[in-house]
Amino acid sequence: MMCRTLFGVCAVAMLVACGSSGQEEIDAWMTEQRNQTRPRVDPISEPKKFVPQQYVQEASIDPFSNLKLTQALKRESSQSTANAALIAPELTRRKEVLEGYPLDSILMVGTLLSTGVPVALVRVDNLLYQVKTGSYLGQNYGRISKISETELVLREIVQDAAGEWIERVATLQLQERSK
Repeated sequence: MMCRTLFGVCAVAMLVACGSSGQEEIDAWMTEQRNQTRPRVDPISEPKKFVPQQYVQEASIDPFSNLKLTQALKRESSQSTANAALIAPELTRRKEVLEGYPLDSILMVGTLLSTGVPVALVRVDNLLYQVKTGSYLGQNYGRISKISETELVLREIVQDAAGEWIERVATLQLQERSK
């Protein structure tokens, strides 16, 4: 029993010796470091000097003048009359059967020569049609301008993003028969 008591007293003595864990030393070091550290702030640069410039375009044409507006309207109206000339003849003629189908639903399946004139064979809705140069095809006023062994070239009249009528070239390629 005495041994246990002696062991208990020694253990308590060792714990008391370890009681100062160095917290005071750490606090002192932290305070010393805090006092030695000084923040470094760079000074703000001076603002640039504003130097006013003289307006030298007084003698030029005002962009909002009536003269400039009428010139722009004349240019635009001449372009629109030229574009209207593209579509006007197309609106007055009678449409052909193949103009009722979109171009992507028409397949070119072959060509042949009829009295020396090339003729293309196109298929729409499982029906076969013969078309020649000058025939109309598709919903965009497409007119066939060239027929070769492998393709059919069309001139279409379509509206661009601004609503103006423009010409574009479209082609139908010969389709190989799928098995």
